[in-house]
Amino acid sequence: MDQSSGSRATLLGLAAVLQWALLAALTTYAGDLPPFQLTAMTFAVGTTVGLAYARARGLALGALRNVPTGAWALGVYGLLAFHVCYFAALRFAPALEASLIVYLWPLLIVVFSAFLPARAGGSPLRWWHGAGAALGFAGAVLILLGKGEGVGFGGSGFGYLAAAAAALIWSSYSVASRLYARVPSTAVIGSCAATAAGSALLHLLFESWAWPATAAQWLAILGLGIGPMGLAFYTWDEGMKHGDIRLLGVASYATPLLSTLILAAVGIGTPGLSLWLAALLITGGALLASKDLWQKR
Repeated sequence: MDQSSGSRATLLGLAAVLQWALLAALTTYAGDLPPFQLTAMTFAVGTTVGLAYARARGLALGALRNVPTGAWALGVYGLLAFHVCYFAALRFAPALEASLIVYLWPLLIVVFSAFLPARAGGSPLRWWHGAGAALGFAGAVLILLGKGEGVGFGGSGFGYLAAAAAALIWSSYSVASRLYARVPSTAVIGSCAATAAGSALLHLLFESWAWPATAAQWLAILGLGIGPMGLAFYTWDEGMKHGDIRLLGVASYATPLLSTLILAAVGIGTPGLSLWLAALLITGGALLASKDLWQKR
């Protein structure tokens, strides 16, 4: 893979980060729908988006017949298992503390990338990678703490275990995707479909159906399925398979920052001093973690 292809893949991965920044605002506008129902609906849209993405990228669906079983299993593990653990964490632990634990995943991506074999682009972890990820995590902590009264960790131990599992699942899924670099990103269509079906089953088992009450709610659900719960997973897959994993890991800490700014822009919340300090930490962390790139240039 040449440098230009790697740069394009990294940009696609960064596009996923930008889309995930819309998640909180769109979820707010989607209303108080049961979480597994919302997941099933948005991933159903995301499956359709994948078909359009494959066509736009010139990726043949026929190639899916040759996708290894391990790649299919990895996709379901990453998308479905992550969301199950994430919602369990929010159900059984305070949202703030659960979010702090879940947001260890960008840091874990940087750490796990050191274990990739050389054929998959693995290289030793250097101090600036770890320091950049730590700065990014510190920025995310500042943002999340700015939304609450403080951290108490007084909820269920099961909730915290589920949050830790979510962080481990998403980070390991993301890094392990590199081992299937030859598998086209159209394979994510199957993962989205399986996640939609699995979430629908969980909804039937544990929730009651609630119809969206307004056109704005329907549009928010559609927006979620097109972007944060749809196209984002396809571009993230491209970034993880062919882009700079460590840079994308640290850059992911921009998600809570951008999310907070978007919420403030639409009148939900007000940015304070801690947000701007967090912006400096996250930006500095990303620059430090990408030292390899800008030193070469």
